[in-house]
Amino acid sequence: MQVAILAFPRAQVLDVAGPADVFITAGYLLGNPRAYRVSIVSVDEPVVKCLGGVKLVADHTLATHRGRIDTLLVAGGPDVDGLKGDDTVQDWLRRQARSVRRLGSVCTGTFSLAAAGLLEGRRVTTHWRWADRLASQVPSATVEPDHIHIRDGALYTSAGVTAGMDLALAMVEEDHGQEVALAVARELVMFVKRPGGQSQFSAHVVAPAAERSAIREVQDHVFATLRGDLGVPALAAVARMSERNFARVFREETGVTPAWFVETARIDAARRLAETSPMPLKRLAGEVGYANVEAFRKAFVRRVGVTPSAYRARFAGGPSGAS
Repeated sequence: MQVAILAFPRAQVLDVAGPADVFITAGYLLGNPRAYRVSIVSVDEPVVKCLGGVKLVADHTLATHRGRIDTLLVAGGPDVDGLKGDDTVQDWLRRQARSVRRLGSVCTGTFSLAAAGLLEGRRVTTHWRWADRLASQVPSATVEPDHIHIRDGALYTSAGVTAGMDLALAMVEEDHGQEVALAVARELVMFVKRPGGQSQFSAHVVAPAAERSAIREVQDHVFATLRGDLGVPALAAVARMSERNFARVFREETGVTPAWFVETARIDAARRLAETSPMPLKRLAGEVGYANVEAFRKAFVRRVGVTPSAYRARFAGGPSGAS
C-alpha cells in the first residue's frame, strides 16, 4: 500500500516522521515491511528543509512522482500562508484527490487542502491555534477544533503535530483491525485512542474583551471575584443595567452569554491552579467559585474534555494532591 506524505519547506518534522513511523511499524509487526510503502514528496527540491533546519531527503518531487497513491497526507507547519502553496501544488492535490483512497492532513496541512478547494462543505479539524482562521477561510466547512482527528468520507484531518500519529494509527486500525493497532500503539508507547480532545492542550482563553466600558468592567469583576456571586442579577448590578438589557448587551459585545463567560473564566483559573498547586480537588473547586465538587468536575470535563485529575496528571509541574 503506497503512502505518500507531502512536505513543504519549514514543515514540522514530526508531521512527517510521526505518521511514517506508525505505518512502518505496522508493516514490521504484520511481518510484511512492505505492507505500507511510505515516501516523502516535496514541492520542487529533493531536500526539504524543515522547521529548525532539519533536512529530509524526499523520494519524489511533484514533477517526478509517478504511480498511484493509496493514502496521501499533507504535513503542516507554522508558516500557514506558505502552506497554501502555489497553483502547481493546488492542481497536484486536486488531481490526487480524484484518485487516492484516502486524503488527509496533519496539523496545519489543512490549509493546503483548503487552498485547493478540497474542504468545501466538509467536517474538518486542525491545530487548535489555527481553527478560527480555518473556519473564516472556508466558511462552508464545519471546523471542529476539539477533535484529535476527523474522518469525513475519504477525507481525514488531524489536530496539531503528534495528532498525525493518532490519525495514522486510526488508518492502520481501519486496514488491519484493532489488535494490530494496539500492537503498534504499544510498540510506539502511545494511546490507541487518546483520552479527551484538543481543549486540554489549548492555551488558556476566555471571551474577547468587550468594547463598551460597562461590559469590560463586568469582565474585570468576574476575574477578580471568581468565588463571589456571578449570576446575571449581580453582574447586571455591576454594569448598572437591567438584567434583560445586560444579558443582551453582553452577548452583543462578547459573542457569548454571561453564564458561558463566567464558567470559562472559572475553569480557566482552575486549569492554572491544577497545573501549579497540589491543593485537593474540593479546595480547588472552592477557589474558583464552585461549592459543589461534582458540578465543578462536570464543568471541567465539559470545557477541557478530561477530568481535573487527568488534566493535573498530564500538566502539573509538581506532585499533585488528592483529586
